Amino acid sequence: MDETSNLAIADKLLLTPFFSLQAFFILAKIDPTYHFLSASSFLLLAIAKRYIFSSPSSALYLVDFSCLKPPNFCRVPFSTYIEHAQMLDFLDKESVDFMAKVLTHSGQGEQTYLPPCIHIIPPKSSHREAINEVHMALFPVFEDLLSKTKISPTEIDVLIVNCSGFCPAPSLSSIIVNKYSMRDDVKSFNISGMGCSASALAIDMAHNILKTHKNSNAVILSTEILSTGWYPGKQQTMLVLNCIFRMGAAAILVTNKKEAKKTAKYKLLHTLRTQRAFDDKGYYSAFREEDSDGFTGVTLRRDLLQVAGETLRSNITILGTKILPYTEMILYAISITKKKYFDKSSEIYVPNFKRAVQHFCLPASGKPVIREIGKGLKLGERDMEPAMMTLHRFGNQSSSSLWYELGYMEAKDRVKKGDKVWQLGMGSGPKCNSLVWECLRPICGEAQNGVWADCIDSYPVVLGRVDK
Repeated sequence: MDETSNLAIADKLLLTPFFSLQAFFILAKIDPTYHFLSASSFLLLAIAKRYIFSSPSSALYLVDFSCLKPPNFCRVPFSTYIEHAQMLDFLDKESVDFMAKVLTHSGQGEQTYLPPCIHIIPPKSSHREAINEVHMALFPVFEDLLSKTKISPTEIDVLIVNCSGFCPAPSLSSIIVNKYSMRDDVKSFNISGMGCSASALAIDMAHNILKTHKNSNAVILSTEILSTGWYPGKQQTMLVLNCIFRMGAAAILVTNKKEAKKTAKYKLLHTLRTQRAFDDKGYYSAFREEDSDGFTGVTLRRDLLQVAGETLRSNITILGTKILPYTEMILYAISITKKKYFDKSSEIYVPNFKRAVQHFCLPASGKPVIREIGKGLKLGERDMEPAMMTLHRFGNQSSSSLWYELGYMEAKDRVKKGDKVWQLGMGSGPKCNSLVWECLRPICGEAQNGVWADCIDSYPVVLGRVDK
């Protein structure tokens, strides 16, 4: 059993009786002395638990990351997109009007990118074009990461590539190994079908792999290949993804080398993966299938936002026990007890996660999704700003969006030493993956070096109203 499992079991053994006892004391108006005694005992047990079950050798450091800025000839302003859509024989006026509405209210700006084959009329969706997009997306961002971190491909011990919709043979990870003549013993992995949560999942996967491979480097390459994902039909529930997904990629270097603590940007504090694939409503809320004409696309059902809320709730409930101050957990437990046994009309207390985390990277799936998650976590406009501005400047880039958001925060000089960053990835399945990082050093000068270099001064911008 690993460290995470041990800690989770210890959390349950400690928290359940403690919360129950505290709720009883408060509701029964028992002498406050008992609160102090039980709280002191709990604190001592919590400290002992961390000391017993934690292992310093499992530390994972984020050395640096890079995000892709596609070439300008891939830009797709709204007018160009709609003009091209009107020239497609299979789309009627109703379909084009629907796509225009989705674009207008999506939260995207006029400078997002699509791969070259989607600019062709009609879009050229083929295996060769998809491979060309792989080269265009992954090679530059990987090379930029190598340049930033001053390591060579032969120094990489673990390689993980994630892409949901395109799974060629040889795999995407094999393409990278071949291109850069990596070592014959590099441990390479390819993750597909995991949706927008895949890069967070890949970090968790790298963390677990490196627990048994000491003094090692791991690189995660995260992208979504759109060339084979274009839906050539006119069913509206499938046309949405044509409108909102955009080109992007990220490369991340993590390591468990002890000396990296002095130079790395972040240290991983917590990871958590939850899913609701056991529930049919959640399982079919975003589903790849054929339409009535035999064209393959991803159907987004109307209850997607509700499913996202349920998926998020189960994740943050568990994560809260790991990161929230004990006072927040006590208030939450008391509100549940009160609602269940004393006052059915009372509201359950929503913990204040901003007491534990200073920065939030949220799923950049669209304005409604960002707003709903922000509302559920009691976040302000500034907290949601990185996700909103990433959506505006680069669109929904699936799993790599989280890194554009972190890049935005760094470019704005907002992340300070000691700050905590929560990256929240949500994908089809449905699944929810959380990463909590601690900033290890001052981060300066990223406004001139990163993917936001040419536009950070013009952000934030004011976005229009939210349409669900």
